[in-house]
Amino acid sequence: MSTFALVDGNSFYTSCERVFRPDLAGKPIIVLSNNDGCVVARSAEAKALGIDAFLPYYQVAAQCRRHGVAVFSSNYALYGDMSQRMMQVVARWGIEQEIYSIDESFITLDGIPELRHHAAGLRADVLQRVGIPTCVGIGRSKTLAKLANSVAKTHPRCNGVFAWDWLARDWQEKLLARLAASRVWGVGRRSADKLARLGIHSALDLQRAAPQLIQRHFGIVLERTVAELNGVSCLELDDIAAPRQQLISSRSFARAVSELPTLAAAVTHHATRVGEKLRQQRSVAQLVGVSIRGNPFGDAPPQRGWTVVPLSGPAADTFVLVKAALAGLEAIYLPGHGYKKAGVVLLGISAAQARQPDLFAVSTDPRRAALLQTLDKVNRHYGSGTLRLASEAVSAGWQMRQAQRSPRWTTCWDELPVVS
Repeated sequence: MSTFALVDGNSFYTSCERVFRPDLAGKPIIVLSNNDGCVVARSAEAKALGIDAFLPYYQVAAQCRRHGVAVFSSNYALYGDMSQRMMQVVARWGIEQEIYSIDESFITLDGIPELRHHAAGLRADVLQRVGIPTCVGIGRSKTLAKLANSVAKTHPRCNGVFAWDWLARDWQEKLLARLAASRVWGVGRRSADKLARLGIHSALDLQRAAPQLIQRHFGIVLERTVAELNGVSCLELDDIAAPRQQLISSRSFARAVSELPTLAAAVTHHATRVGEKLRQQRSVAQLVGVSIRGNPFGDAPPQRGWTVVPLSGPAADTFVLVKAALAGLEAIYLPGHGYKKAGVVLLGISAAQARQPDLFAVSTDPRRAALLQTLDKVNRHYGSGTLRLASEAVSAGWQMRQAQRSPRWTTCWDELPVVS
């Protein structure tokens, strides 16, 4: 029987900000979305002030000023790097690891004795090496581990660690009866409403539900969730994450953009980013989609443009992808309109080693592959965007608003912390 643990960084974005701002210990912190639009992360102190998630910032700005809340723009360079460091430490404490999200990681603990001591050591190690507080949930399945993590977070007596096996059966049932079915992993709001109409309100109700009933109304996925709630592991750790079949990069602008060169800079940036991801998963794409969109909240009807450009053959070459994306942009661009967002999506993705050679295609210069490898290597080592195409740098007018972004403490030479 397997033993799974879910390790989750507590209020991850705000914890990352606090690592380099120890003066914010115990103080409320919030992090805003792209363009500083909405609240996307809150520290426990900010939650205690009643600041809800996903509220437009202007609605809580006065409250933040009144209570001295530290407000940050999203700093994805910092969060991504801190996540990588946290996952490396967590991996040392598990037999296998599956990174589930930027702040969550499943590990297996099969055969490890003294799980309470082991999990406490893991939390202390992450806190000492990375500075991020975590909670650990342990169960006989991934679903139970994720639910246990939720218990560890919300019950201070757990000291950040909870395992279902530490409770007698009747106490497990009492606890499950107090947890809403919507807190079970994989049960969304619509499913929770539908479950309620069937008389299934709590996690215990769902655990006791007849599998045939669940399959008939919800399908095999939720039926597996019921099995997992009963300690039957149906979801193993993925040894290798499946390659994505669609890669997207898009972003809103701080202001409406009507100039084609500025839009071209944004589209070049997004095509470059998805090209890097494509090569990282060793895939090639057959189609390049380009979209531009006006302000959906303005008085005038929003202008939208969308087109798909087929490539002459499957490719992962940044220069080929950017050329196709810019051709698509020119086809959908209308002068005189203000656009608020642009994006690039790669479609028709397949494994690079399974690519069918085209007998009539022009042969690729072998030096191009070496150039792309060098490009990726430099940007991985010195930070994304260190080397970029000239058309990306032609204008910075498309960048999103980040008026309150903290320094990129760990990834930018010019913003490293200085000790004097």
